[in-house]
Amino acid sequence: MQNKGAIRIFAILLGLVCLYQLSFTVATRIAESTYEEMRVTDADEADKYLEDFKYNIFVKEYSYMECKERELNLGLDLKGGMNVTLEISLQEMIRSLSNNSPDSTFNQAIRQATERMTTAQEDFVTLFGEEFEKIDPNARLASPAIFGYTLKEKIKGDATNAEVLEVIKAEKEAAIEQAFEVLRTRIDKFGVTQPNIQRLEGSDRILVELPGVKEPDRVRKLLQGTAKLEFWETYENQEVYGYLAEANKILRDMQAGVEKKDSTVVEEEAEEPAEVVEEVEDDTTQSLTDLFGKADGDSAEADLGEESIDDLQKNNPLFAVMSPAASQDGLYRGPVVGYASVKDTAKVNEYLGMDRVRNIFPRDLKFYWTVKSIDPKDPAQVHQLVAIKVTSRDGEPPLDGSAISDANKDFGQFGASPEVSMMMTPDGANAWKRLTGENVGRSIAIVLDDYVYSFPTVQGEISGGRSSITGNFTIAEAEDLATVLKAGKLPAPARIVEEAVVGPTLGHESITNGIYSFVGAIALVLVFMIIYYGTAGWAANLALMANVFFVFGVLSSLGAVLTLPGIAGIVLTIGISIDSNVLIFERIREELARGTGIRLAVTQGYNAAYSAIIDSNVTSLLTGIILYVFGSGPIQGFATTLIIGIFCSLFASIFITRLIFEGRLAAKRAITVATGISKGAFSKVNYDFVGKRKMAYIFSGLVILAGIGSMATRGFNYGVDFLGGRSYMVEFQEAVNTGDVSTALEGAFGGTAPTVKTFGADNRVKVITAYRIDDNSETADDEVQAALIEGLSGVAGNTAEVLSSQKVGPTIADDIKRSAVLSIFFSLIVIFLYILIRFKKWQYSLGAVIALFHDVLFVLSLFSLFYGFAPFSMEIDQAFIAAILTVVGYSINDTVVVFDRIREYQNEHQARKHAFAQIANGALNSALSRTVITSLTTFIVLLVLFLAGGETIKGFSFALLAGIVVGTYSSAFIATPVMLEFTKDEPAKEKKNK
Repeated sequence: MQNKGAIRIFAILLGLVCLYQLSFTVATRIAESTYEEMRVTDADEADKYLEDFKYNIFVKEYSYMECKERELNLGLDLKGGMNVTLEISLQEMIRSLSNNSPDSTFNQAIRQATERMTTAQEDFVTLFGEEFEKIDPNARLASPAIFGYTLKEKIKGDATNAEVLEVIKAEKEAAIEQAFEVLRTRIDKFGVTQPNIQRLEGSDRILVELPGVKEPDRVRKLLQGTAKLEFWETYENQEVYGYLAEANKILRDMQAGVEKKDSTVVEEEAEEPAEVVEEVEDDTTQSLTDLFGKADGDSAEADLGEESIDDLQKNNPLFAVMSPAASQDGLYRGPVVGYASVKDTAKVNEYLGMDRVRNIFPRDLKFYWTVKSIDPKDPAQVHQLVAIKVTSRDGEPPLDGSAISDANKDFGQFGASPEVSMMMTPDGANAWKRLTGENVGRSIAIVLDDYVYSFPTVQGEISGGRSSITGNFTIAEAEDLATVLKAGKLPAPARIVEEAVVGPTLGHESITNGIYSFVGAIALVLVFMIIYYGTAGWAANLALMANVFFVFGVLSSLGAVLTLPGIAGIVLTIGISIDSNVLIFERIREELARGTGIRLAVTQGYNAAYSAIIDSNVTSLLTGIILYVFGSGPIQGFATTLIIGIFCSLFASIFITRLIFEGRLAAKRAITVATGISKGAFSKVNYDFVGKRKMAYIFSGLVILAGIGSMATRGFNYGVDFLGGRSYMVEFQEAVNTGDVSTALEGAFGGTAPTVKTFGADNRVKVITAYRIDDNSETADDEVQAALIEGLSGVAGNTAEVLSSQKVGPTIADDIKRSAVLSIFFSLIVIFLYILIRFKKWQYSLGAVIALFHDVLFVLSLFSLFYGFAPFSMEIDQAFIAAILTVVGYSINDTVVVFDRIREYQNEHQARKHAFAQIANGALNSALSRTVITSLTTFIVLLVLFLAGGETIKGFSFALLAGIVVGTYSSAFIATPVMLEFTKDEPAKEKKNK
């Protein structure tokens, strides 16, 4: 063996680097274990222990927090947390660039492009340009009514639409980069250990991973808030009530189908609202009397006589969903003009947004809801509607967030409640002074992201540039608001299009199951290798342990995240490592059987195995790379681990075992590659694989035809990844009937029954629903979860806990489907080309690819035929696609080893002397020992993963198990026979040409 010294030095250096990187993980685990033990006896002392080294020296020159930053990252599925994909709203960005142009062609193009986004693969700006051209080919984006004025410094007056679109694309890139930086600043200040934020290449999306987060609703607000801070002047309630009363009448007439001709209570465009208020005041008393009864205390019901409450609501459609800010004694003072339950706010918005209703209000009047309810403990969650006065011609507020230089959490007078104090820039301080001076005795509304946070009444002119936002905040809410304001404004709204939340209970369960399955799998493989290969088995086991150590060390040094599918990737890496060793050991056994000496047998065994090892690992590597490119989240974690594992297993299985053998030979110590149990195993096997190929064709054909029939009729059990929607894993205290849960949730989800499936134990279910999945409002996710919890409370006598949740928007689901198809397609193309290059015959490539199609269809058939009958989840989701690609990698690995033997046999026996079928059979039988041992060890590993890995990855593990069996079968009975079908005449031609 050449360069032994260099290899030994490299192995030592790699080991030291891995040991250094993993030492941070060990140190933090010891500290946390000590902390948990101390908490049992003395919680205060434990907190002091942790605080002492949290930011002080903990290990050498590193503090505990610095060690935490360097430890091995665990995925959210292993320790709980939140994974969020945010999409920047390019619709709002384009509208903002045009200063909210009212141009009809422009707005229609945005609407149509938004509709196309759910199925198209082009970016939004391109779709917008196409729709704009379709609607009016002669319309110009450079028109002053659209972008000509707002982008006049970047586009010429005669610019073509294509040139304007290029400028918009540049603005889009700048906006996404700015949003990325703003979000990263917010996350950094949020205080999460080991957060991960990255822009997803080729998209307008940003991925955020926050391990250990226990308040997902708080995170949603932090990430989705644009931080559009505005200070507005306000109307008084007395100035607005008349318009609302008239709006109520118009709505009543519209619902009654009456065309009202003489509604002159208020003018359509009131330039001076104060005068209009005088005009409507005569009607105000009568209107309030109709609603509340006489001022002497008589009730409305008494005044109505026989009229029912239903009739009252029918006659007052607006005031039925929004109570006016008034009582029997008159109108309340201040800018609040109405109150509504959170469930009714959308209806109020709909009413006030109708054209006929909107036209009666002054142009300078608009409405915003308060961000918090009057009483957070009230189940009705009543919010206030505040009347805003727009005083500028361009519709901009007198003061905005650009005036804020700093923001901090503070406490009000006497430390009563948390608030946010703000310091303004010099220009902002002057504008604030002027604004407060002009509105003494009136309210100034402080609005953030179109919600009113507070509306203090100005007592006097405020100088010095200081202000504060109050609003019944908790300490955490005040901290988050200050963080958002300091981090800056997002250039466009960011909306959550995909989300996964894993609770700490499920995370702890996953890591426990993962560790048990991992340790169990390794233990079984180690024992098997020693029993079967003796001394060589010990060498393989040392290499295997080194391989696992290297994988964890490299993951830690790269800052990669270890997920539950990642553990599955490591387990699969064990199989790959064993495969390489088995190839080498079987070759050494063959050399020894020929009477070769042990030293020469070792050398020739390694040399003979290199080709198959390299080919099989390269094909698996190509599959892993494709999986990484097209996957996301946990699937990328699986691919990362697999790729690292392939490199580490190559190094460990080829070089470390060789160093061990060389050392034993130099010390004149015995090397055995067989034991009494395995000696002579498979040496006399002579099975006619090729002759039985037609039986295999019939068997595979029947299974696949049955599967295709099932796919056409039953379809698949698609997960939320492919369907789009929300899924929740819920655990009840006692066993529960899925039908009862579905019925209980149907009412909570607007009359649409969700899909409810048992997930593992009979007290754990998965709930899947598309309820409000198209609702992009900031509060939608929280409201849907609140509806879920409310619905679950209807399952009598059985309390429930939401362990995890997932959200996949329609566009994300479409992208996942596309990525799945492309990943499988490109895997097959790449493997076809690689085999064509390596074996120089298209017949080999065709046989391999047909076998891969067979394997994929076979596994798909199993999942279509048996879902609903198997006692575990058989969902088609991203993890299943990862399993399919892994099966492709494993199957081609096995096929390449067989093809390599066939090529070798061809060279040895010469096709003109032996029938090609004989050569193929001989090669298959000679590789059978390696095929069986590798498949058996990999099967054992995956079986342990299936049995002990937890319910979360049981379907994933089953797909791998089925794939291993099918892949092994197809390499012998499908790939080789198909290749033979197209090459069976070649030997005769060679003989004739000779």
